[in-house]
Amino acid sequence: MRGAGATLVKGHPLSFSSLPGSLSSSSHPLQPYGWDADREAEFAPFAEQGLLPGRVVRVDRGLCDVVTSGGTVRADTEFVVPRDPMKVVCTGDWVAVDPAGGDPRYVRTLLSRRTAFVRSTSSKRSEGQILAANVDHAIVAVPLTGDLDLGRIERFLALAWESGAQPVVVLTKADLVPDAVTLSYLVQDVETAAPGVPVFSVSAATGEGVDVLAAVAAGGTSVLLGQSGAGKSTLANALLGEDVMDVQATRDVDGKGRHTTTTRNLLALPGGGVLIDTPGLRGVGLWDAQTGVGQVFAEIEELAGQCRFQDCAHIAEPGCAVLAAVESGELPERRLDSYRKLMRENQWIVAKTDARLRAELRRDWKRKGAEGKAAMEAKRGRWA
Repeated sequence: MRGAGATLVKGHPLSFSSLPGSLSSSSHPLQPYGWDADREAEFAPFAEQGLLPGRVVRVDRGLCDVVTSGGTVRADTEFVVPRDPMKVVCTGDWVAVDPAGGDPRYVRTLLSRRTAFVRSTSSKRSEGQILAANVDHAIVAVPLTGDLDLGRIERFLALAWESGAQPVVVLTKADLVPDAVTLSYLVQDVETAAPGVPVFSVSAATGEGVDVLAAVAAGGTSVLLGQSGAGKSTLANALLGEDVMDVQATRDVDGKGRHTTTTRNLLALPGGGVLIDTPGLRGVGLWDAQTGVGQVFAEIEELAGQCRFQDCAHIAEPGCAVLAAVESGELPERRLDSYRKLMRENQWIVAKTDARLRAELRRDWKRKGAEGKAAMEAKRGRWA
């Protein structure tokens, strides 16, 4: 975790102080948006060309809003449109823009990204979509108004870990939970699905937990993620201290929400730090997130190292430490099922761009399937 100062949330240390290379004083107008000495050094060659630094606060239809030392300007991205969709300008990027002139101005270059939150655009296409850049904390908002979807939470966390940001799970609408005991159990359930991740509840209506979340967000750039109806815009307003984001009620029939936020917006918070509010995400496809999946299921990865066979598929192989943990009750079977699902999905997404890897995966899956079937038949034979 970046920074030296820390506080505790559910027993996890969270840093809320300055980022690496940050300036010791508020000498630069962009410091509230995350500008620091490292960025200044990187920008030096462009400063010599007379360009202005700025941070992208909104993107739509080839244009973007960029906050600069002279205020927010409208800029065209025509000169930085790449063939690679992973390199398009997105909210949170640092850029160099024309110092003056027409409206809109032009983005001349894109500075390096420290982190990038990426998802797959579709299960049928081999393209990724960048949701936010240069993020320090990925805040996953989960509403407490219905049944908890632990699998979806694990999916969000895999993407968050892979991005390079520190994930945080925030259980929203805590005021709608009937009692403290029930709320405690819900928090515990999510903690089992989020090892190593801070989990806490908030209520924008009562203010419960908002101060803790504000402390998290004060430590750099945070992105709010979650499905429609998770209360992200209401939470953003609570952090901002005013109604900046439009809010719509969830449908009574199914508890689902409408897309209140339609673009990704970067907002400076009064207590420090910046917040990126995102539209509700119904589809959260993985994108080359093997490391992230491994971190979400760290206990399974650790157990896998104790299996008899190095390439154990954890299906029916003898000496499988993962299956032994499931049988003993140490590892919930739901966790293993979720792990298998996300690993298969991630492998297939990666294979879409690599024909040789795709063929190898097919052969490997067939082999493991045959071995698993043979092991199950042998086991049934011993029982007979």
